[in-house]
Amino acid sequence: MSVPCVRVPVEDGEATRERLAERGVLDGDREIEVEDGDIYIPVTDADAVADDYDVVARDAAERDRPRTPAEILGYEPTYERLGDVVIVDEDDPETAQAVADAVMASDVPCKTVVNRASKVRGEYRVRDWEVLAGDGTETVHREYGHEFLLDIADVYFSPRLATERHRVVTQVDADEQVVDMFAGVGPFAVPMAARGADVVACDLNPRAVEYLRENARRNDVTDRVTAVEGDVRDVAADYPDWADRVVMNLPHTATEFLDTAVAFAGDDCVLHVYDIQHESDPYGPAERAIRDAAGDDYRVDVLTEHDVRSYAPHELNVCVDARLRRM
Repeated sequence: MSVPCVRVPVEDGEATRERLAERGVLDGDREIEVEDGDIYIPVTDADAVADDYDVVARDAAERDRPRTPAEILGYEPTYERLGDVVIVDEDDPETAQAVADAVMASDVPCKTVVNRASKVRGEYRVRDWEVLAGDGTETVHREYGHEFLLDIADVYFSPRLATERHRVVTQVDADEQVVDMFAGVGPFAVPMAARGADVVACDLNPRAVEYLRENARRNDVTDRVTAVEGDVRDVAADYPDWADRVVMNLPHTATEFLDTAVAFAGDDCVLHVYDIQHESDPYGPAERAIRDAAGDDYRVDVLTEHDVRSYAPHELNVCVDARLRRM
């Protein structure tokens, strides 16, 4: 039977499938197929698909629907997958355990189910987890053709930011010099290096840097990623006026490091500054902080201001992209 399908390169398949699912247009009754380097993802309504996708008509076989946690529980539980670890967020211990048992009994591919046991905290921005089923919190996450080994108990990582990371990564040209000031396990640094950039990637968390180096190796970009453990403010002196691009994904406090970002910046440098602000003025604080840090040395042009996601009631996680040009 001919149905509308979104056609994208295979390496973009998982992120595209997730985005279509979030929009409620993924056709779960039809098989996803791969042919000649492209993946074809059936959708229920071609008109509801974003204009930047290529939609084609194609015969798609009906699929045997897997057994889902919802079928077992009788309601749709909330959870997310990170590699083969499933994460739930339930305050009630009995509910959390019921969801974990249903996930393990379903056809969801996973080895471990965990429940959030604390908020993100500490200088390494990690949280506590309660293991509800299975064993082990290390996993491999795949994103836009790259893979990242990580342990959620030791490092911070959000799969929800995949689309935002891809937005920034696709702006990078070969031979750029990039500083990732708060690199984590490398979800910005590794794909930027894969595009041909030389990346200095810094993080305070020694475990994150270990995974960053491993992920550079796994993705064949070791020669283009310099992983540095420690406070990024101590690194700037080694790379003065060096960067064509600086990524500052530490939204609660990134603006406090703008003097360091300017120290890294070359004559023409793009900053990606992440912030969390009230919806009444989501971009103003970061823009003003960028201009203050640049002073009279640079002309500042704001390229993009956009919402990344809702963070809390009336609070937004935003990004301000700004170009610095030396005066």
